[in-house]
Amino acid sequence: MYRFLTILLVSCSLCAAASVKDLGAIGDGKTLDTVSIQKAIDQAHDSGGGVVTLPAGTYLVGTILLKDNVTLHLDEGAELLGTADLSQYKNVDPFKDGLGAEVGFAMLAAVDAKNVAIEGKGTINGNGKAVAAAKSFKGEGWGFRPFLVRIVRCDGARLSNVTLRDAGSWTTNLFQSKNVTLENVTINSHVAPHNDGVDIDSCEHVSLKNCDIESGDDAICLKSTSAAICRDISADNCRLKSNQGAIKLGTESYGGFEHVRISNCQIRDTRNGGIKVLCVDGGNLSDVVISDITMENVKTPIFVRLGARLKTFRDGDEKKPPGILKDVTIRNVKANAAADAQIMPPTGVFITGVPEHPIQNLTLEHVTINLAGGGTEKDANAVVDEKPETYPEINRFGKTLPAYGVFARHVDGLKLIDVTCNVAAADRRPALVCQDVQNLTQEAGTLGSPAVRK
Repeated sequence: MYRFLTILLVSCSLCAAASVKDLGAIGDGKTLDTVSIQKAIDQAHDSGGGVVTLPAGTYLVGTILLKDNVTLHLDEGAELLGTADLSQYKNVDPFKDGLGAEVGFAMLAAVDAKNVAIEGKGTINGNGKAVAAAKSFKGEGWGFRPFLVRIVRCDGARLSNVTLRDAGSWTTNLFQSKNVTLENVTINSHVAPHNDGVDIDSCEHVSLKNCDIESGDDAICLKSTSAAICRDISADNCRLKSNQGAIKLGTESYGGFEHVRISNCQIRDTRNGGIKVLCVDGGNLSDVVISDITMENVKTPIFVRLGARLKTFRDGDEKKPPGILKDVTIRNVKANAAADAQIMPPTGVFITGVPEHPIQNLTLEHVTINLAGGGTEKDANAVVDEKPETYPEINRFGKTLPAYGVFARHVDGLKLIDVTCNVAAADRRPALVCQDVQNLTQEAGTLGSPAVRK
């Protein structure tokens, strides 16, 4: 485990403390309270820091900016509600997402700040359904919708006990920030497309503890849209449900990832991958350990991909050559896979690098996956497309994989230690298929000898 800096925000007689109602906020859910709440935050900041309190009520707002040494405290029964008037939101740090959309608008944000916090038993509600309906969009044009919470280039940020819900797009976005803690946070956000839970982008020393996340898109998602490496990230004892991926590294992977530890998480009812470890934009990914994970009703429990999409996301960044994905360990996983998957019949583990750029030193240890089975001899001869430049998604390589347990391609140093894949119905595909796999080690488990494909 990594040692994370703990930031304690302590109010005292020298610090400003105020209720937003003292500054004119109404809290009736109809009157725009942005100016009053911002005034309370600014006054606390100008006085050296303090606590700004939202009493019970519904506060309609556009973009609110937190400042140095300010804690926003939401009392029980307090709701910060996003307006459907899109003109009230600011793009606090523009960039492009993995699909090319111009994004960065936010409802509650901190930019270049120190020691900020959001706490209490209240709710931050992005009003995402109304926001998404306020303006039509297609494909890459979704970027006008605001993130719910953005922490940009901050040192010391804490979110604790609050409920985040119904974001206009991503729920929580951390960018180039360090010493950030999310603890006992509840996220329920699946009312609009791109409703990610927590996106950690190019950050250092970030800790998630005891969080409950139900998201329309990826639940916990690590990104690196800048040259800064996303490093020293931990998540422990989180409960995850997603319409896309539950634990995901690397849809945007320009800067790379290192020293990541994710453990003791329960994943359920997830439609597009339980654990997804990806590196496709030229960054390097190394020293990742994901352990003690349970999954229930999850489509394709494990997906590992080194690709060569090679996108950039920030102005001035130049394209890189293909990166490196190495030294990844996934251990102590028990999964009941969904019978209806992205690729049919279902497969437990999908691993693929690209020609001349193998994944290096990947270990799967003490992994048990229960699957529906039902594969035919025709399925056993399925050809899996390479598509090195495609978006890194499970269903981009064809409709079927030729193995029911593990399909591995372009890997140098693959350890399968006590890996078991059970099928409820007979499956004519091999349990393990290897293509361009060097230095394979197998111990125990039920996969048997690999079927080798050229």
